[in-house]
Amino acid sequence: MELPLTPNLTMIREGKKFMWDGRVFDTQEECLQQAEAYLKDNFEVQTVEQDGKFLVYTRRMVKELVVTQA
Repeated sequence: MELPLTPNLTMIREGKKFMWDGRVFDTQEECLQQAEAYLKDNFEVQTVEQDGKFLVYTRRMVKELVVTQA
């Protein structure tokens, strides 16, 4: 009996924390299409192959830092 794929919910790469988007892709092409959509929505993206399946991890990119004084 084959065990189901159990990806990590988070991943640290280059000191940055990425979150798995919760989807498992059968092909690298599908995975890369989703990654491209996230890039257009201002996310940083990492893709991972695990057990022959493909995963997308994302991280929201900071555009500007707003500092307020109390």
